[in-house]
Amino acid sequence: QVQLVESGGGLVQAGGSLRLSCAASGRTFDTYVMGWFRQAPGKEREFVAAISTSGRTTYYADSVKGRFTLSRDNAKNTVYLQMNSLKPEDTAVYYCAAADRFGATNYHTWGQGTQVTVSS
Repeated sequence: QVQLVESGGGLVQAGGSLRLSCAASGRTFDTYVMGWFRQAPGKEREFVAAISTSGRTTYYADSVKGRFTLSRDNAKNTVYLQMNSLKPEDTAVYYCAAADRFGATNYHTWGQGTQVTVSS
C-alpha cells in the first residue's frame, strides 16, 4: 500500500505562489492516478486536480483552472501542485490522494494534509 506525505504549504499573500509536493512510498507509484483535494473550515472537501499515471492527462476544478498546474515525476515518486495567482478563497488544508482510476470516489489512500493560507 502506498503512503503519501504532503509538503510545501504555508502562508502567502494574495497573488502569490506556492508549490505543494506529495511524496509517495512504494514501488507502484506510477500505477496510481494522483489527485489533490482541499477542505476549507466549515466546508466539505472538494476536488482540485488529478493526473493520469503517465502525467499526460490532467483535470482541474473550474475554480483553479488556469492558475494551478499539476505534474508528476514518477522517477521521484512525487506529484507537484504549482499554485499561482492565489486567492484568499484558496485557503484550505490540501490533501493528495491515490486512486486506481479517475473518479472522485476511487481515491483509496490519503496523505495527512498541508495547510495553505492566503492572506488578502
